[in-house]
Amino acid sequence: MDLQSGEKVIYEGHPSWRAILGFYLKGALVGAAAGVLAALINEGAGLGVVTFVVVLAITILAGFIRRVATVYTITDRRLNIKIGIVSRKVQETRLQRVQNVNYNQGVYERLMQIGDVEFTTAGTDESNFVFAGVAQPEQVVQQVEQATPILSGLQGEAETT
Repeated sequence: MDLQSGEKVIYEGHPSWRAILGFYLKGALVGAAAGVLAALINEGAGLGVVTFVVVLAITILAGFIRRVATVYTITDRRLNIKIGIVSRKVQETRLQRVQNVNYNQGVYERLMQIGDVEFTTAGTDESNFVFAGVAQPEQVVQQVEQATPILSGLQGEAETT
């Protein structure tokens, strides 16, 4: 992400490795099923083990690339989501447009200390941002809340109606 003059990064991260454990588990199950099938067809365990290892290795590599190729950035001016290595999808908005910041955690996510941070911005539904599977989502929310009063000029002062 190219920073503008005087712009500071508040948060930069990737989805947590714990958020991709489900992907790894599914890959291991597919690998085990493919290994058993290969062993039954070949009537020997050697091809089954090799098949399992290859599928597991591909799954681990794909999960790692998927995680590293997703970058979430919050600066004192903007939100940015960048996904991809060869092809790229970039989603960006000004921090001033953020109306609400929420995070969601189910039971599994609470145990794994991960969650999805959702930023509702002014505009259409297409302008919502989600930092999926981040570690310690409540800290991300706190960092954004610390940055937004500075933008609105409140700097910790109470609002008057």
